[in-house]
This record gives sequence, structure tokens and C-alpha cells, in this order.
Amino acid sequence: MITGPIVIRNIYVMMAYAFRTLSRANNDPIATESFDHLHDLFAEILVRGINRQIKQGLHRDYIRHTGVLSTIRGRIDITGTVTTRSTGRGRVVCEFDEYEPDTPHNRVLKSVIVLLIRHGEVAKRRREQLRKLLPYLEEVTLISPESIRWDTLTYHRANASYRLLLGVCELVVHGLLPTYDAGNTKLTSWLSDDAMSSLYERFLREYYSFHHPDLSPKGSVLSWHYDHSSAFGAEQLPAMRTDLTLRKAGRTLIIDAKYYSRSMQSGMSGKETVHSAHLYQILAYAKNADVDQNGSVSGLLLYARTEAAKQPDLDVVIQGNRIGARTLDLNCPWNEISAELESIVRWLEDDAVANWKS
Repeated sequence: MITGPIVIRNIYVMMAYAFRTLSRANNDPIATESFDHLHDLFAEILVRGINRQIKQGLHRDYIRHTGVLSTIRGRIDITGTVTTRSTGRGRVVCEFDEYEPDTPHNRVLKSVIVLLIRHGEVAKRRREQLRKLLPYLEEVTLISPESIRWDTLTYHRANASYRLLLGVCELVVHGLLPTYDAGNTKLTSWLSDDAMSSLYERFLREYYSFHHPDLSPKGSVLSWHYDHSSAFGAEQLPAMRTDLTLRKAGRTLIIDAKYYSRSMQSGMSGKETVHSAHLYQILAYAKNADVDQNGSVSGLLLYARTEAAKQPDLDVVIQGNRIGARTLDLNCPWNEISAELESIVRWLEDDAVANWKS
């Protein structure tokens, strides 16, 4: 992937969709700004977002504490008091809650700010802006980025504004923190394929949720359409989970997002074809989802476009179900990416043998 200004700006737009922070007013200044390095983009998002959060008030939560006190506060820990023999000195062990900013969400922000300051390729001006944020997080514990338990970070009305900020932090830790050089952590210049794959999938799902909620966009779990009367060991069948399923007027389109450095495979003869495993996968999804066997379910492999000369470009009907493979060029200007995504909606409007190519 090219890492020039266009694609870096598109990464921000993808994140805005993926982390549900897009504004219908479409007036976000970051979306139109040019960045020469991905680290600078992440730093800018954190600087602007955290400064906005500071004005609104940093997220606080009740933190449980245990201490030996001379006056009762909260709940008395009888066992602890007896064990420490605190009562003899007129003191008791109490458990109590403090409303503090030292929450897991703020700990993540502080750890990633420090990570970018120390090890990121961040412009001097933005590095200084990051440093100016740290005094506001003085009461927050600095933790190791590798110790963050991302699956425990939840969102509700009081901290929903943290969604994009922590999404950026997770991309920095998971996507930019894989290498160690002479004992010093060194952030990579571009996101790992795993991190980009996850972002790509999430972006596609949220794009259609934002622009086409009527299509009920979501990932789904499909059931195997097997003959129950002769089934043996059916519990050993693997789960079928779609990245994205769109539905309209009795028709279904299953989209499988693919982010690979090589979007085609080469056979022994040198012929380039769509990856066999990917094609078998999307065909299995479509055939099993088409319970009525009427061709109402289609399947599409949507690859992030690479720089290879040969790209997936497939549109066939296999046993009554339309199956295709095409690419999305993330290096294009955003209006072209959006137009390509909109053209995919026509799969739900065309019949099974229609040619969707414009």
C-alpha cells in the first residue's frame, strides 16, 4: 500500500466510520488535511480529541479503594480490620469508592501518548502538543501498552466520545508496535496487515450502516443447510460468520472483506486466479444462506486493491447464485471510494445474472 497523503487521509475517514464518530455535517477539518506520516495523523487525532475532552471533562468513574482509616468510610472490612488489629488503635479497614479520572480508558490514552512521544515519528509541533496533554492526566496511572485488555473497555453515554480516541490507541498498539530494535521499542511506519484487515472489515460494515441502514447491514452467523435425517457429527461443522450481510426486498448480498498483500494466486502454469479458499468460502456462504434455492443470495469477495498488475475481476453465476470478486482502491480520492461502495448496492437491485459493471 502507498502511504502518501491520499491514503493516510482515507485511513482517517475509515476510522471515522469504523468507530462511529462520523458527522453528517461532513465538516471535520482532519478529513481534509494532508499528512505525510501515519504517526502524525494519529497524534493529531489524539491532540484534538483529548483537548476537546478536557474542555468537556475527562471521563471519571468510581474506583474502589481499601484503606486503614480513623473514621468509617464506605463499608467496614471486618476481616481486614481483625487481621490487621486496627481496632486497637481506633482505626478500621474500610472499602470505599472515589470518583476519579484514573479509569482504564484514560490509562490507555496516557500510555499511547507517551508511546508516540518517545517512539513515534511525530512532527516537533505535534510532539509538543502531546506533551502539553500529560499534566491533565497526572492523576492517571501510566501502564504498559502490552498490558491493555481491550476487550474490557466498554462504552456508554458518559464515555461514548472516547470511541475514536481509543480506536486510534488500539491501532497504534496492535498495528504499529510489533518490532524491537536493540532493546528500544520502535513503531513501524505503517499498520500491520492484521490491523488493517480488522479496520477494513469494520469500516465496510459501518459505512453501510451509516448510509444504508435500510439494508440491515451487519455480520451474521449462517447455518449449514444439511440433511438432518442423515446428519452425523454435525456439531463438528465449522461456524460460518459473514463480515457483512446486506438485505433488500427478499434479496441478500454476503460480502467478505479481504485485505491481503496478494489478492490473486498463481497456479503451476503461472495463471493467476482468485484464491481457491476464498472462492469456496463465499460460495459455501451463498449456497447455505439460500435455503429456498431460488438464487436470491449472492456472494462478493471485496479485496483492498494492491499494486499488482492483475486484480480480481469476477462475476459469475454458479448453480443459480451470483458470485463475484472485485477490488476497492483505498488509494483513490474519497469520492471515488464512496462511488465504488455505492455501486455494490446494485447487487441487491439487479437480478442474479445481471452485469453490475459500469
